[in-house]
Amino acid sequence: MTEQATLFDETPPSDGGETLTLATFAERAYLDYAISVVKGRALPDVCDGQKPVQRRILYAMNELGLNATAKPRKSAAVVGDVLGKLHPHGDQSVYDALVRMAQNFSLRYPLIDGQGNFGSRDGDGAAAMRYTEARLTPIAKLLLDEIGMGTVEFQPNYDGSTEEPKLLPGRLPFVLLNGASGIAVGLATEIPSHNLREVAQAAVALIRNPTLTHSELMALIPGPDFPGGGQIITSATAIAEMYQSGRGSLKVRAKWKIEELARGQWQAIVTELPPGTSSQKVLEEIEELTNPKIKLGKKALSPDQLAQKQLMLSLLDAVRDESGRDAPVRLVFEPKSKNQDQTEFTNMLLANTSLETSASINLVMIGGDGRPRQKGIGDILREWIAFRFATITRRSQFKLQKVDDRIHILEGREAILL
Repeated sequence: MTEQATLFDETPPSDGGETLTLATFAERAYLDYAISVVKGRALPDVCDGQKPVQRRILYAMNELGLNATAKPRKSAAVVGDVLGKLHPHGDQSVYDALVRMAQNFSLRYPLIDGQGNFGSRDGDGAAAMRYTEARLTPIAKLLLDEIGMGTVEFQPNYDGSTEEPKLLPGRLPFVLLNGASGIAVGLATEIPSHNLREVAQAAVALIRNPTLTHSELMALIPGPDFPGGGQIITSATAIAEMYQSGRGSLKVRAKWKIEELARGQWQAIVTELPPGTSSQKVLEEIEELTNPKIKLGKKALSPDQLAQKQLMLSLLDAVRDESGRDAPVRLVFEPKSKNQDQTEFTNMLLANTSLETSASINLVMIGGDGRPRQKGIGDILREWIAFRFATITRRSQFKLQKVDDRIHILEGREAILL
C-alpha cells in the first residue's frame, strides 16, 4: 500500500521541478485529446463551414489548379498531396471526406465534381481512389477565390515545411448551406443543409438591419432544405424554437404522388426520400413486414408480426424500385385493389417504413472566438457576417498595398528617367 501511494505523492521534488501525479497527467492528456478532437476533427467552423480535413482537401485541390474548368485528376493524387503536405493521417479517412463532398445526396451543394463511381444513397461504396477522378465545382470558388488576397491567416503545416490557411474566406455561410455532422468528445453536431437563396437573403437582411428579430429571420429561412428532398411536417412554430435554441428534432416525410392508370387503377409513386433513408432500406423494411422472421428464442411469429403481415398483404400488391438516371428516386407501390382508400394506403406505408423519419438538429460548431458552442440561427449569421467584414477589410488592405507598391516603383522610375 505504501508503494502504491507514492504514485499520487504530491510532495514537490527537491530540485524545484513541477510535480506531475498520475491523476494530473491523465486529466491533462484526456483534456488535450478532447480539445484536439473537437477543434481538429469533428466540428465545423462557423466562418467557412468546414472541418479541418475538408478545408485541407479543398485548399490542396485549389493549389493543384483543379478548378471547375480544369481536367480532373486521379483522386489518389489528390489524397497523396493532402497527406504529404497537410493532413498526416490515414489515406482512407481523407478519401472518405473527399467522396462525401462529391455526393449530391450527402451535400446540398457539392464542392467536388467527382468522375467515376462515388457511391449511392443506397449505401453502395465509392470505387477505390485509383479509379476515380475529381476537381472542384463552380460553387467552391465562393470558398477559395480570395485565398491569395491576404483575407485569412496562414499557419505552419504539421512539419513546418509549408503553410495552410486557418480558415477559408467563405463568401457565403457554408455551415448553413451544406450543414455538417460529427461526434467529438462530449459534443456532437447535426447541422442540416439550407437553401442558398434563402440563406443569402437572410444574410443581406441582417447586414442591412443588425437588429432583425428571430421571427423576421425565420420568415426568410423557414427551415432546412435537405439534399434528397422530402417534406417537413413539423410546425413552423416548433422549427422557430429549434432554430433559436440550436437543438431539436424534425419530422420529415417522403414526397409522393398518385398516378392514375387505365381502367381506374392507380399506384403511389415516391419521388423524394427523407434524410437517412434509401430505396433499398424501404424495400428491406417491406420485405421484413411481409415475410417476417421468427425472433431469437421464439418458436413462432409474435401476434404483432402476424398482424402487421396481414395488414401489409391485404393492402399492398407489389413494390418496385424504378430509380435510375432519369429519376434518382422512383419507388412504385401498387395497391391490392383499385377501390383501396388512397389516404389509408399511404398512411400505412408511412407508419411502417422509413418513408417518415425524424431528423435531429444540434447546431454545435466552432465559433468566431475559437470555442465550440451551440448557437441559434441568428448567432450563426452574425458571427459569419463579422468574419466576412474582417476578410473584406483584409482584402482591401491587400489591394491597397499592391497599389502603393506599384506607385512606389513608378515614382522611382520617374525620378530616374525624368
